[in-house]
Amino acid sequence: MADTEEPRRVLVTGGGRGLGAAIVATLARAGFDVTFTYRSAAAEAEAMLADLMQAYPGRSFAARQVDLADKAAVDALAKELEPTTFFGFVHNAGQSYDALAVMMDQAKAETAMQVNYWSFTRLVSTVARPMMRSRSGRIAVIGSITALQANQGNAAYAASKAALLGYVRTLAVETARSGVTVNYVAPGFIDTEMLAAYAKYRKQMEEQIPARRFARPEEIAAVVEFLMSPPASYVTGAVLPVDGGLSAAIGIHR
Repeated sequence: MADTEEPRRVLVTGGGRGLGAAIVATLARAGFDVTFTYRSAAAEAEAMLADLMQAYPGRSFAARQVDLADKAAVDALAKELEPTTFFGFVHNAGQSYDALAVMMDQAKAETAMQVNYWSFTRLVSTVARPMMRSRSGRIAVIGSITALQANQGNAAYAASKAALLGYVRTLAVETARSGVTVNYVAPGFIDTEMLAAYAKYRKQMEEQIPARRFARPEEIAAVVEFLMSPPASYVTGAVLPVDGGLSAAIGIHR
């Protein structure tokens, strides 16, 4: 964004830590004002907010604590955001749930669906309409390659991310003539706290990725930055795997 342009505001869900924090920092550096949500990372969110205000004086940043698993809280947030016109919306917040398909607990699966899918549909209905009226806007969803390729134990999580993909593609078609782009970023394994539970399997997992490593959060954030940029104005309805070649590879090795 040119220095002479007025900063435009982007909403980022799940921006308190990990990939979300990297997205917030990257977009701030690119010239955007950012409002981000967080659930439990209050200390991290407050520290990041202070850092952003110090690094970019005169700019506007805000953090909102909200549990996206709580439908009433999501509704309240959507109503709070109604008076604000956003240029961009990045749905990064996610809820993991691992279980074999035939052992899936419905309540836990529904929580994952609420956070990953339903919270997005509620919030995007609020922010997309002003974008369409102004004929300018960018929406990017952080999905998962599990929506594209099956992975044992990921039935509920993959289903929520696949539902998100179907919604995103439809929304992209419906908003394209209004100058709004909607895209789906599909990361593979990212080096964040979410994967800490799999630390003992890390070497084995990395050996199955053609790039032989996990992604850095900043690498995913850079793709989001591109989707918010002027050169991405004709990119909509796209699925962008950012997985080190994992989804391109046959899983059986000679």
